[in-house]
Amino acid sequence: MAAITLIDDDENIVASVSLALESHGHTVKAYYDGASGLEAVESQAPDLVILDVKMPRMDGMEVLRRLRQTSEIPVIMLTSKDDEIDEILGFNLGADDYMHKPFSQRLLLERVKAVLRRARPEDEEPSIPAGLAGSKMMKRGKLTLDPARHDSLWDGKPVRLTVTEFLLLQSLAQRPGFVKSRDNLMDAAYDDQVYVDDRTIDSHIKRMRKKFRQVDPEFDSIETLYGVGYRYREA
Repeated sequence: MAAITLIDDDENIVASVSLALESHGHTVKAYYDGASGLEAVESQAPDLVILDVKMPRMDGMEVLRRLRQTSEIPVIMLTSKDDEIDEILGFNLGADDYMHKPFSQRLLLERVKAVLRRARPEDEEPSIPAGLAGSKMMKRGKLTLDPARHDSLWDGKPVRLTVTEFLLLQSLAQRPGFVKSRDNLMDAAYDDQVYVDDRTIDSHIKRMRKKFRQVDPEFDSIETLYGVGYRYREA
């Protein structure tokens, strides 16, 4: 079970979501504005943040932007507007998932379960033997990935990735030179019950490249094949 911080200015949403999460064994701390929610997360990091976009004092996008400067805690964004611009911006800033209000509590619980599962690979069923491709350290040229520690290194320098970014990169790097379609990458990074569109994958890839180029301005190991997908080129 997880410690979850819920940041939303709608008292009805806070009450219903908190009840649903707590009934499944999670602990929930709720905040009604972005500034106090961010302060709480920075002082004591939870396992997951559920964050509304439109809030007083500090909106959800600004909370996410500041949070991503220091942390890769999984974040699910909530919005009352069916606005793809908000969604794309959220993914570009590093959100792990996105839900539009109104939503069913059952769907939210599935999304929470999926994000936590991706964030905690060590919590998978014990019948999965240690040492499988998904759990052992991987080296591809200058890239080193350690799923057990969620560490990503480029030429020995750390690159901080979100859970989703790490899973996407791991999927690409497993077979250098082979093209992965966006559907392949969705399967690698998301639960079967979670649907995301092509732009979501593109946003994650764009943000991931930016992080690696902050470490190495010449980074070009994630190649785009327009209309087809992406592939990892071993440096």
